[in-house]
Amino acid sequence: MSAIVAGRSCDSCSLCCILPDIDALEKPANTVCRHCAPESRCLIYLDRPQLCADFHCAWMTDGAMTAEWEPSRAHMMVYSQGPQITVLVDPAYPEAHRQTPYREQLAQWASSAAPSGGFVIVFVGDTAIKIEPRSHGINATAHDSIRRRDRELSGAGTIAGSDPKEFA
Repeated sequence: MSAIVAGRSCDSCSLCCILPDIDALEKPANTVCRHCAPESRCLIYLDRPQLCADFHCAWMTDGAMTAEWEPSRAHMMVYSQGPQITVLVDPAYPEAHRQTPYREQLAQWASSAAPSGGFVIVFVGDTAIKIEPRSHGINATAHDSIRRRDRELSGAGTIAGSDPKEFA
């Protein structure tokens, strides 16, 4: 598990309790976990599944992520999974990833990841978008129709159950 950046905390953010599928809790994607209290606190915090305890989004663990990437401000949550950088967008803000500065940063991440076989995938509801390593960032072609695979939030900030090669 990655260390949390000094001075960062979840505060009132609970996107990790809303956006991903969490099979261990029978929680589908884009629904509030039944254990998430309105004040953004986990009602089973001391007894939560290990996969929840181990997960921290990239904003919490990557000191290079600037303040605008704080999930409740950005309306999206970022984490790495092997060669894949995954971005889960709050469906209430489906265009968040297309706004400045996010659009440009996603393109930069895609360009940086590509030489080693990495890539950036943005999930908006059931739609997966592969960010191409180009100056404009969002590839609004065939990749817009890729459907999200069933996934489970599993330890150390990874999502299991989808093969990243399917999106390459």
